Amino acid sequence: MIDHLDHIGIAVRDLAAALRTYEALGLRAAGEEVVEDQQVRAAFLPVGDTRLELLESTSPDGPIGRFVERRGEGIHHLCFRVEDIRKALAACEEAGMTLIDREPRRGAHGKWVAFVHPRSTHGVLIELSQDPETP
Repeated sequence: MIDHLDHIGIAVRDLAAALRTYEALGLRAAGEEVVEDQQVRAAFLPVGDTRLELLESTSPDGPIGRFVERRGEGIHHLCFRVEDIRKALAACEEAGMTLIDREPRRGAHGKWVAFVHPRSTHGVLIELSQDPETP
């Protein structure tokens, strides 16, 4: 079901400051994007076959803003690329996992995404991601 680890999402208060930190480690941003419906500005830093996704909230009421307020900066989620997001969601639900998204929605880069609640994945928010073709 899972092709590979697509990215690790890291919630940050200040995207520019976080970029400076990771660039000091030798990483380089491969782009930034605002995802309006998720109230987030994201920067992507390739690391081998995966990426770090630095996430800054564009609103204190957005999911990342609330996360940072409650828990501070840090790892927010793991994203796994799947071939068929609808099949992956069905398999997760069949396995007893709690879905945040029952239907895929558009995320960064136009990809289809859906989230699985951390209470059913041992405390880790899981994002499933499919390339932009219609699922």
